[in-house]
Amino acid sequence: MHLLNLGILAHVDAGKTSLTERLLYAAGVIDEVGSVDAGSTTTDSLALERRRGITIKSAVVSFPLDGVTVNLIDTPGHPDFIAEVERVLGVLDGAVLVVSAVEGVQAQTRVLMRTLRRLRIPTLVFVNKIDRRGAEDGALLRGLARRLAAPFVPMGRTAARGTRAARFVPHLGPAALDTLADHDDGLLAAYLDGEVPEARLRAALATGTRSGLVHPVYFGSAVTGAGVPELIDGIEHLLPPAAGDPSGPLSASVFKVERGPAGEKIAYARLHTGTLGVRDRVPVGADGDRPGHARPTPAPRATASRKEGRVTAISVFDRGTDVRRDRAGAGRIVKVWGLGGVRIGDALGVPTVAHRRHFAPPTLETVVVPGPGTDRRSLHLALTQLAEQDPLIGVRHDERRRETSVSLYGEVQKEVVQATLADEYGLAVTFRGTTTLCIERPAGSGHAVEFNKKDANPFLATVGLRVDPAPPGSGVAFRLEVELGSMPYAFFRAVEDTVRESLGQGLHGWRVTDCAVTMTHSGYSPRQSHAHQGFDKSMSSTGHDFRGLTPLVLTEALRRAGSLVHEPLHRFRLQAPADTLGALLPVLARLGAVPETTATHGPACVLKGTVPAARVHELDQRLPGLTRGEGELETAFDHYAPITRGQVPERARTDHNPLNRKEYLLNVAGRMRD
Repeated sequence: MHLLNLGILAHVDAGKTSLTERLLYAAGVIDEVGSVDAGSTTTDSLALERRRGITIKSAVVSFPLDGVTVNLIDTPGHPDFIAEVERVLGVLDGAVLVVSAVEGVQAQTRVLMRTLRRLRIPTLVFVNKIDRRGAEDGALLRGLARRLAAPFVPMGRTAARGTRAARFVPHLGPAALDTLADHDDGLLAAYLDGEVPEARLRAALATGTRSGLVHPVYFGSAVTGAGVPELIDGIEHLLPPAAGDPSGPLSASVFKVERGPAGEKIAYARLHTGTLGVRDRVPVGADGDRPGHARPTPAPRATASRKEGRVTAISVFDRGTDVRRDRAGAGRIVKVWGLGGVRIGDALGVPTVAHRRHFAPPTLETVVVPGPGTDRRSLHLALTQLAEQDPLIGVRHDERRRETSVSLYGEVQKEVVQATLADEYGLAVTFRGTTTLCIERPAGSGHAVEFNKKDANPFLATVGLRVDPAPPGSGVAFRLEVELGSMPYAFFRAVEDTVRESLGQGLHGWRVTDCAVTMTHSGYSPRQSHAHQGFDKSMSSTGHDFRGLTPLVLTEALRRAGSLVHEPLHRFRLQAPADTLGALLPVLARLGAVPETTATHGPACVLKGTVPAARVHELDQRLPGLTRGEGELETAFDHYAPITRGQVPERARTDHNPLNRKEYLLNVAGRMRD
């Protein structure tokens, strides 16, 4: 049998999890369809998911079709958990995008479809809830084409829409032929010559779908089962099977990490090529390339070392559960035990093409406040473990203020972190107000150098660094203008690692990015020893010298370059009654929003532009009152822009503050010589 790794994606409440239940029931994996409202679904296993009725963590479940074994991945729909969706995209062979026949295209629908199209992931569309009052079909199809800007092929029509008896009537009509002919010259020629046989039409449909050029649309109801058999037929015959050579070198990517009952790490991985077996020793690591932690242009040196792990157990997914196996081959999604240091984004075996972030990083931050009886160290450990499972949630610990901050996407995610800490760790916490995460970019170029045994340098090291601006989105590059053999490799590595760590806090305390740091000078004191005695630390350079000196040199270079604080901006699309425009525009101006285009469609107007991320929540709250409850707002992170109004925000430092040389040396240099 072929394998197919299938993702189910949608805006929240469109019916993803209900559709997953219906697919499992139709395949005979479960005897009864679970209910989201009743908290009895198969894939929502977390207690919080069952209570809230939303998917928080992606879940894998398998079911067989006639010729295909499907590994189905149910993903979250709420935008606060977009990081979960991001990690799944890299392991998919195909996807089903669920759209509500009542609500139609929603904000998250547009974000997901744009990403699926950009990655050329073959995608079917399932229009759910045709049994609900207010369900649409023709108007919804037109809305799909207009708002998602993609070619859709209707696979039939609805009957008795809006009633419990609603059903899907399959039929490839003229609209399907018109869409397919636009993407298939051979089909167009056959169409112009006369009637096109249905077999030829279906062959063109399969080719166009598998290449991600067109998207078949099915109508149905996950609750009643209408349209689900036709969707299953499309999954089996229109989506491509998993590819990969099981006899090739092992190459797999880790997209999820969880902890078992004993606290052991369990990695979920997609095997791209090769075969993985119990007791195999495999290289683990990603050479710095992880979702949310991209490591751009490497230095001209050997790549970072990769750990090696020994596999102690493997599970594959089969008929609704996971089953232990001794070996698993290419195409499979597996659960792997024994890789203690594994992290999300790691490669097992031969690294694949570096994972690139498909969605925006978190732009919000909040301080976690321990409640009565909550131990701070236990809290820090728990938050660190949560960050292992979601690397886009950054944990930042300030030892001096005894505070821990987490970065996140929104208020719902904050509630989930709070409930998870209470349910799984027994820790009660609250949060301070949410603040916006800014970044710093160099304003120009700056250079600094400190020489070994000269001036006021207390470290046995020479380090020279130049900071230059780089294009937006390029991250941080580290380069060498000195000979790699001019000193031990470990010292170069200490400088680079410290540079990357120190750039986490710039002149204003924000993370510095989009820059190139070049090492211009290097030098060290060779290993010294006294007669009949061992190594003399006071006369010989160590890695500590380079790790201690680098922040001072880097900060001085950055000070000379200058840095600009940038805030995150969201692109917005706002639709509202045209007669409310007079009330909307002044409010948008006060919130710092900049409308760029205005279009009128009958009684409605559509504004598009940018708004500071810090003001999105307020705009969302004020919109109903300004538009008689008829306004629709879609926002998504777009870019960072320099802050040009008001006071530049500062972020409290958590390091030893190399901006203050005296304070830094008291804290660092003295300890190193103890």
